[in-house]
Amino acid sequence: MAPLEPEEYIEQAYLFRALAERLPENHTVQDLLGQVKQELLSTTRLPLAIDFLLAEIKHAGTMASAMARLPHYFTPFQTYVIREAEAETGRFDMRIAVDILQHEAEYRSKSPRPQGLFMYQLECLCRNRLKYDPGLTAMAQDPVFDERWQSWISIVRAQMGLVDFGELIYVRSEYYWQARAKFDETPPADKPVLFDVKEGKIAWANRRKDPVYLFLAFQRHLGYPAVPRPKKIDQAPNLLPQLQAKIDRLETRLKLLEEDTKGGIDISKFYGPQPGG
Repeated sequence: MAPLEPEEYIEQAYLFRALAERLPENHTVQDLLGQVKQELLSTTRLPLAIDFLLAEIKHAGTMASAMARLPHYFTPFQTYVIREAEAETGRFDMRIAVDILQHEAEYRSKSPRPQGLFMYQLECLCRNRLKYDPGLTAMAQDPVFDERWQSWISIVRAQMGLVDFGELIYVRSEYYWQARAKFDETPPADKPVLFDVKEGKIAWANRRKDPVYLFLAFQRHLGYPAVPRPKKIDQAPNLLPQLQAKIDRLETRLKLLEEDTKGGIDISKFYGPQPGG
C-alpha cells in the first residue's frame, strides 16, 4: 500500500469532521455517510469507498469490517480506531474516534513526518486507553513507516510498560549518537537512527516522567499534531426540565400545606374515576 494523494486525505478529513459534528444530532452513521457522500469531490476515490461502506453496514452492521476490506484506501490504524468505537463492550465513543481520524487525515494531507505520525497515533492509544498490542500492530502496517520503523515499532510493542518510553526514543536519536561519537561509536546496522537532535533532546529531558509530558513537549516545540480531547457535554438542556419538575412539586406541596392550615385537605380530588360513577 502506498500513501494516498493529499486531496484524498483532505476529503477524508472533511468526512470525519462532518461525522463528528453531526453524530450528536442523533443521526445514524449510515444516514450521515449517505449525506456526506454528496458533498465530496467526485474526482477522488472516497465516494466509491463510501458506497462500499454503506453496503457493508447494511450487510454486517459495522463500518470497520468494510474498512478492513479496503486496505489500499484506509490504513490499519484507521480501521482499528473505528473497530474499537464499534465494540459493544468498550467505552470508546464513535464521536471521539472520528475526531481522532479527522486530525490524523489533516496531518497526512501536509506531507507528514513518520515521527509526528507515530507520536500522534501512540498518544491516541494512551489517552483513550486503547489496547497497545493490536494498536501498535496496526500502526506498524502503515505505509508511512518503512522497514526500519516497522522493526522499531515491534520493539516498542514488546517493551511498552517495561522500559521508559523516553529512553526508547532517546537511544534511537541523533542526539544520543552525537554524545557517543567521542567514543568513536556509530549506530549499528540493526538499530538505525529514527529521530533527530531536537527529538532526542526532548526525549532525554522527559525520561522517567509521564509520557503525556513528552507528547506535549513534542507538540510545543516541533508542531506535532495534538490528540483531540473528549468534549464536555452541555448539561443545560437536561437541567432546565429537571428544575421545572422540582418547582412543580414544590408548588404542589405548598398548596397542600395551605389547605391543611385552612381546616384539612380534601383528598376526594385525588380519587380516580369510580365504577358506574
